[in-house]
Amino acid sequence: MKLFNRARDEQTADASTAEAAESIEDKDESAPRGYTAPKGRPTPSRKEASGGQRGPMLPPPTTQREAAKRAKKLRGSKEDRRTQAAERRKKMEAGDDRYVMPRDRGPVRRYVRDVVDSKRNFAGLFMPMAGLIFISLFTPTPQVQQIAVLVCTVILALMVIEGVINGRNITKRVRAKFPDATDKGLSLGWYAFVRSTQIRKLRMPKPRIKAGQKVD
Repeated sequence: MKLFNRARDEQTADASTAEAAESIEDKDESAPRGYTAPKGRPTPSRKEASGGQRGPMLPPPTTQREAAKRAKKLRGSKEDRRTQAAERRKKMEAGDDRYVMPRDRGPVRRYVRDVVDSKRNFAGLFMPMAGLIFISLFTPTPQVQQIAVLVCTVILALMVIEGVINGRNITKRVRAKFPDATDKGLSLGWYAFVRSTQIRKLRMPKPRIKAGQKVD
């Protein structure tokens, strides 16, 4: 009787070992190549392993021309790209934080732009002054050149003085309106100065406040 019980136990152990081996082979076949399932976790399905993508995975492009065609197909037509670019530009001009440059994002920078756009500054003469200097360099009369340089020097000095005063004023207003703001005063002043030196029609984002309008 003991011999029969021993043989039965050996057959049971062999069967359990074979079942375990078959389950491991099934997991290896269903899993992607090179993937090893962690212990204590079920083997991911093919859909999960492929990131939810339907159909077979596309092979990588073999030539540069094929890669360019595939990239062009993903980008879409020229009309679609132009439409998307126009929409992005409109949102950028409107001051949408998702499309403007990082330096222009946030309510603090938006408030600084509104304060600058509500005033007319000497700094707005920066571009015309640069054009005047450029033209004076080609003038053969020395007196005209001296007068142009003198006028530009005076305007430049006024711009610097005005920039310092406006920078301090804007920093105080920002601290009062946004007490939790972490922007440094020098950064706010420089941002306001650069904004004020730009021609109003060319400013980006576009001004929301008219010149002379009060900003709280």
